[in-house]
Parts: sequence; C-alpha cells; structure tokens
Amino acid sequence: MNQLMNRRQLLRSAGMAGSGLALAAHMPAWAQPVSAGIAKPLPTVSGEDIRLRVGHVMRTIDGRRTHGIGINGTAPAPLIRLREGQNVRLHVENTLDEETSIHWHGLLLPFQMDGVPGVSFPGIPARSTFTYEFPVIQSGTYWYHSHSGLQEQEGHYGPIVIDPKGADPVAFDREHVIVLSDASFMHPHAIFRRLKLEAGYFNRQRQTLGGLLAGKGQSAEERAMWGKMRMDPTDIADVTGSTYTYLANGYGPRDNWTALFRPGERVRLRFINASAMTTFNVRIPGLPMTIVAADGLNVRPVEIDEFQFGPAETYDAIVTPTEDRAFTLVGESVDRSGMARATLAPREGMTAPVPPLRPRPIATMKDMGMGGMDHGGMNHGAAQGGAAGSMAGMDHAAMGHGSPAAPATDHSQMNHGAMAGAAAGAMAGMSAADHAAMGHGSQAGATAADHAAMGHGTQAGAEAAADHAAMGHGTPAAGGQAMDHAAMGHGSGGMDHSMRDFSNAPGVKKGPGVQTISPMPVDRTDFPGQGLEDVGHRTLTYRQLMALEPNPDTRAPGRELEIHLTGNMERYMWSFDGEKLSEVKEPIPMRTGERVRVTLVNDTMMGHPIHIHGHFFELVTGHGAYAPRKHTVLVQPGGKVSWDVTAEAGDWAFHCHMLYHMHAGMMQVVQVRNEKGEVA
Repeated sequence: MNQLMNRRQLLRSAGMAGSGLALAAHMPAWAQPVSAGIAKPLPTVSGEDIRLRVGHVMRTIDGRRTHGIGINGTAPAPLIRLREGQNVRLHVENTLDEETSIHWHGLLLPFQMDGVPGVSFPGIPARSTFTYEFPVIQSGTYWYHSHSGLQEQEGHYGPIVIDPKGADPVAFDREHVIVLSDASFMHPHAIFRRLKLEAGYFNRQRQTLGGLLAGKGQSAEERAMWGKMRMDPTDIADVTGSTYTYLANGYGPRDNWTALFRPGERVRLRFINASAMTTFNVRIPGLPMTIVAADGLNVRPVEIDEFQFGPAETYDAIVTPTEDRAFTLVGESVDRSGMARATLAPREGMTAPVPPLRPRPIATMKDMGMGGMDHGGMNHGAAQGGAAGSMAGMDHAAMGHGSPAAPATDHSQMNHGAMAGAAAGAMAGMSAADHAAMGHGSQAGATAADHAAMGHGTQAGAEAAADHAAMGHGTPAAGGQAMDHAAMGHGSGGMDHSMRDFSNAPGVKKGPGVQTISPMPVDRTDFPGQGLEDVGHRTLTYRQLMALEPNPDTRAPGRELEIHLTGNMERYMWSFDGEKLSEVKEPIPMRTGERVRVTLVNDTMMGHPIHIHGHFFELVTGHGAYAPRKHTVLVQPGGKVSWDVTAEAGDWAFHCHMLYHMHAGMMQVVQVRNEKGEVA
C-alpha cells in the first residue's frame, strides 16, 4: 500500500511538474521564470586598426538556439570604442555567400565611407574585405548595422561609443550600454512576405465581439466608423510579440541580462534602439532617469520616468540608485505585446518584480491626421485606459452635431454624412476588409500564395502577389482602381473623402500605394508617444530637449521642402510622396552648405522613424539656437515634424528606419552638389 501510494504521489508530482513546464512554455517570454542573471559585459574592440569579420553565428535566446548573422562570432556585434579626434580604419571581412555592408549610424564622415550599397559605395561582395577609413570628429552614443537586404534583423548590428577628446560634461561613476532590439525565429523574408499578404498578420490584439460586450476599447458606434473606413485602430505595430522576442544586449527576458552598480553611484545608461521594427517605451520602475544626450549629442538634463524611442534613436540617461536592491529595466513594445527586460542590481543573481504589460493603445482621430480638428470635445484622454479617443465625442460634441457653430466643419471638411451611414456591423466590416476584400481565406492560403504567387521573396513578386493573387484583382490597373474606388469607399459612401483629398498634398503621386492623406496633420513634438498620454508619471517629449551648447549653424533656412510619408497599410506599400525608391526618377537635390527646412507629414496611422545619413538636423521646437540636434526623428501617426539642416556634399540615404518599410520602398536619396554640380 505504501509503495502504491508512493508511486501515485510520484506520478502526481511528475504530472504537476510537467503541467507547470507546459504552462511556462505557453507564457510570454517576459513573464516566464528567469535565470539568476547574466552580468556579462559586451565584447569590445578599439584602436586605430579594427578588424570585423561578418559571418553566420548560432545564438541562444531564452534557451532556444537560432541562426543569425553576426560580427566576430557574436550577435549583436561587438561594442566599438573610439575617441574623438582619432583616425580609424575598420577592415570588414565578409565571410558570407552574399553581399554585406556596414553603415556607421549617426557618424559624420565622407559619403564614400557611409556604407549604403548602390548609393555611397558598391557593397562588400561575398568572400572579400573592404576597409572603411575616416576621422572621428564627434563623441557620444551611436551604433552600426548592415544596410544589405534584411541582415540587420538577423543580428547584424552593434553599438558604438566615442569618448570626447576633452572633459565629458556629463559626470558619472559607471556606465552601461543597453542595446534594445527584436528577434524572431522566423526568417525575415518570411516575415516580409506575410506582411505583404496580410498587413495585420502578426496583430493578435484586435478588437473582438467579447471586448465590445465587455465594454472594452471602442464603443459600437466608434467601431462601426472605423470598420466603414477600413481602418484598424489596433494596428499599432506591424511585427509584434507574437513572433518577436525583445532583447537587451542580445538576451531575452528570461535570460535576465544584469547591469551592476554600487548604491549611490551615478550610472550612465546608453540606450540604443537597434530594433528592426519596434518602438520601445523605456522605464525603470522606482528609479527616475535624467536624459543627458539624444542621438549622441549632449542636451540639458531632463528628469523623466519614461521615454519612447523609435528604431535608430539613442538616449543617454543618468540614474542614481541609492538603495541596496535590484531594479527592473523595462523596454515595452509600443503595442504592448511584449517587452525587453534587464536588471540593475548591486550584485549578480538579484531580481526585481517585473511589471505586467499594460493595456494596448488604440489609435485616435489625431492618429488619423485629424488633430487640427481637436478642440476639447474629442475625449482623447480615454486612450490610456485601453479605450480610444472618442470618435463619438468628435462626431457629436467636437464636430458640432446639434450646435449651430459647426455645420461648416462637419460637412465641408469631415464629410461625416458618409460616415454616419456606418451604424452597425463594425467587426463584420473589419473582417471583410481583412479577409473578403483581400482574399485571405486562411493561413494555409497565405502560405500557398507565399510560395506560388509571391515570386520567391522578390519585392516585385511580393507586390504582384499582393496586387493580383492575394487581393483577387485581375490586372494591376484593375487592382489600383479597386483600391482607389471600391475598397477605399469612393463613390460608395464608405470612406470619408477628406481622408484621401490630394489637394492637401499636391506633391504626392496618386496611386494604390497611398491609402490616406491626413486632412489636418499637426505638430506632435509635444506628444510623448502612443499609449503614454496618461500613464501618471513624467514622460519625455521632443519639445523638452534643448542642446547643451549653441548649434554650429543658426542661419535661417533659404528654402522649404515638404515630404509626405505615405503608405497603404492593407497592401503593405510604403513610400515618400507616393513613390517607392524603385519608382523615383531623380534624387532629392540640395546645394552644398545651403540651409533647408524639411517638413515631414505623416499621412499614415503608424509612427515612422525617419533618418538622414551624414547629417544632424535641428528640430524646430521653439528653442532657437539651442534646438535639439538629431539624426533620426519619430514622426507620430497623423502628425508632422519640421527640421532645419545644413547640406553636406555627397549622396546620402534618406529613409524610414522601420526595416520592412524601407525594404518595401520608403527610401530616397538626397544628392548634395555645389553650384557646378560637383561633390565639393
């Protein structure tokens, strides 16, 4: 009897343990049991002559092995440590069977050394070596990455720290480089193909009938309006935690990478967003951060509790932990489908509570480019509780239904007469937009199209598949016509005409690649980012940033240039001014040394981190000579940003730093020449 009981107890214990393991396997990575902590410094290279070997690597993320592309056997690549004033030679050996490259993100150098194949140099062929050589004329926190294909997604990126030649104006006792990124066990070309077939493929946080009945998210009326416009207010991120694991210095949340400190020390944290597609919200619960540098350049200290930054941006922050305890460093994805997680601690093996993921944000009317119509009645504050800024409030209060003052706005600008007919069937309407109109019957169908119709991973094949096979259109012209009129609702009352009024953007090329034009975009540099409006603590905005020293060029701009960020989110087409890179006939021209004011207008419902190579620009935020200088700016959905730049001679890439947006065509070239048309 005792033997039988012991056997039963043993089997029961084993079953319970097995259940626990099975449960853990299905928990999100950030919530799973963690290791004791990895306090492992980043591998570092430095000196006048640096050798970097690009090749295949195997990396382990949260206990799972996967292939990657790394440098010197590691992914992320080693930290490159330089000093301002030195000359550096970087010998890059390509051991791959394909072309590669390295772009030195944020570094000011001759354009021939910038590292963009087909723009500034021919690339590094397979089984060959290329030497980059340039003077180091700046200091700060930067990074480097491949500009070839989708290699960056596979781990081909690393941090750069450049020490100043004189005294550092930022005092600190210890520093840590924090490289945040995203990784998938799915091949990046497979990710891209799925996005072409169904842009919302990775969105597992869509609104549901159950949520509607429970009173979560939008009201039925709001959902009906969004469904009629064929827009998804939960489409915050293209690629999500459903396939991504979010990393800190290459380690997953379960790995628990740990940064050490002694209580009372001033610790400098150099944050780098090296992700392919993820905008991160960064915070350290219980520990304020003082921002001291943005994109490598010093700014006046700003104490905050959380900041949002897009791919390719960097921030330096000072923290001063005084308690002998651990703190959790959280890098939460903007759509809140997952998080990167690390620990700050006095000793190895310590952990701190990991906060749960917060409710995902829902897009508002401002995100649709209707911010200029917000006069207090739109109830945008509801977004933080997991609910959207009230479209019902706009429809009735802000838009003046029942008020004698607003009929002109209601009818001439907003055309709500068409929207008012969308009173029911929001979820069904959204489903129809996703499946019936686009022809996505099932995942298996998508996979079949992926291989048979997508042209084996080529951009042209992918677009052809999306235009013809997946979307069910007979010819390219018919496909464009269907998108322009039937799917977009023109002539059927389903889509508000003001959302595709090209008179608001006369320089934008009409076509199926432009789904919407923002009716009234506004400057959103005072906005902390989607989901951060009402978090209850201090959040960073661009307008809080001020340069520590006066800018080197304070001349007024001699001309202005407006560029629209355009896209069709259903067909996963991205461009500038309605033209993807392969369609652009001429580069963007500038004269050497001229001052140009560039205004970026986001006509889409998704944030875009826009980067210009070889330059820093001054954000126009009202700070004059102390305007913050950056190389990348996150343009919020439906918003606009202006910046002034002094043109430097050369051919420079200009693109969205969402990797798959750039790969789809959201890129152009800025060509800077002197009066004789020469590179001076």
